[in-house]
Amino acid sequence: MAERTEISSIGEFGLIEHLTRNFEWQQASTVIGVGDDAAVIDHFGKQTVITTDLMIEGVHFDLIYTPLRHLGYKSVIVNLSDVYAMNATPTQITVSIAISNRFSVEALDEFYEGVYAACDKYGVDLVGGDTSSSQKGFIISITAIGELNPGKVVRRSGAQKGDIICCSGDLGGAYLGQIFLEREKKIFLENPQVKPDFEGEKYVIGRFLRPEARKDIIGFFADEGILPHSMMDISDGLSSEILHICKQSGLGCVLYEEKIPIAEDSRHAAFKFELDPTACALSGGEDYELLFTISQKDHEKLVLNEQISVIGHMEEAEKGCKIITKGGNAFDITAQGWNAFR
Repeated sequence: MAERTEISSIGEFGLIEHLTRNFEWQQASTVIGVGDDAAVIDHFGKQTVITTDLMIEGVHFDLIYTPLRHLGYKSVIVNLSDVYAMNATPTQITVSIAISNRFSVEALDEFYEGVYAACDKYGVDLVGGDTSSSQKGFIISITAIGELNPGKVVRRSGAQKGDIICCSGDLGGAYLGQIFLEREKKIFLENPQVKPDFEGEKYVIGRFLRPEARKDIIGFFADEGILPHSMMDISDGLSSEILHICKQSGLGCVLYEEKIPIAEDSRHAAFKFELDPTACALSGGEDYELLFTISQKDHEKLVLNEQISVIGHMEEAEKGCKIITKGGNAFDITAQGWNAFR
């Protein structure tokens, strides 16, 4: 039987010391980290980017099918993705958690293994946080801090008429992965003796449980001298995000269905559930790819990167926000992405 250490036996400060005991800094800008009243960071004249995200059990994640290590990893990634979406480099994070007494020290070790794996892969330091008790469930709050050179920040509001609309990677896979997991959860709850059957859907399940942030795309921009006019990460679905860019930039847009990148594994998964792959890409969410607009003069540089797709262009506001189907029909883009409050 696995060892179980009650959190009450080591206390709050003992828990913090236990969970952070093996973490080594990677950033020169980290001056003081965990163990004091506050962290101290010196960015040597660069601008600082700060973002925070809250994840609630039963709203943002389900522990029936989410391994704690994957949860720790993903909870960091969703914050790093926001930093990259500003064209910045994440450098530090703080992690705050609230847990009920159903969680042991060993369970939190698993969660922090995922946190540390993400920090290690992306070169980020854990410099602080807090722990508290929760009456029910698991609550995670992570703040990410990043840096960028003055004049290099990219916002949602900077798109220009005629800009090319691009996105990284492929879309819709995470949503389909969640559908598979929800289906198996329902079957399990009805009959716990039935083993999960993921029908070889490793790709889409991985896209949901263990996404990655697009550090490589930001590096590509720097190497090629590309500064997007606008950018954001795709957490709530392509349709929702492009409408944010259009609204904040005071413009319209045209997307082309045939240009939206969808992996073959995602198409096959969609067909199994009799879903339209394009609808999954437009409204699914949790892909954590980057959506951005650039000047047409930078178009030739994009050919160098197979991870970037050109999916449309920005228009004047009067023309609205449209998607052109494969059949040549134009429809209004509507935001049907994930909403935590519905």
